[in-house]
Amino acid sequence: MNEEVPPHLMEAIIARLREVIDPETNADVIRMRLVKDLKVQPGGVICYTFQPSSPLCPIAVFLATQIKQAVAEVPGVTAQEIRVEGYIAEEELTKLMNKEA
Repeated sequence: MNEEVPPHLMEAIIARLREVIDPETNADVIRMRLVKDLKVQPGGVICYTFQPSSPLCPIAVFLATQIKQAVAEVPGVTAQEIRVEGYIAEEELTKLMNKEA
C-alpha cells in the first residue's frame, strides 16, 4: 500500500543474499538462517538481524560485511539498520556494521 516500498525489493534482497556463501559450510546465509527479521521500511531502508552460527564464529565480521555489501548492491536500497545478536562481541560489531562508509 505504501508507495515508498517497492514490492519487489524484499525478493531482490533475499535473492542477492542467497549468493553470499559461508566459506566454512558452502551454504548461503539465507539457508543457514544467519539473517533474521528482514524488513523493508519506507524509502528503501532495510532492517535485519545478523546472527552468526556460533557466539565465537571466527568469520562473523567477514560474513556481516559480505551481507551488508550484498544488500547495499540491490537497487532501491538506500540505507541499512543492522543488529547483531548471539555473538560474543555483538555490541561492537553492531556499531561497526551501522557506521557510515
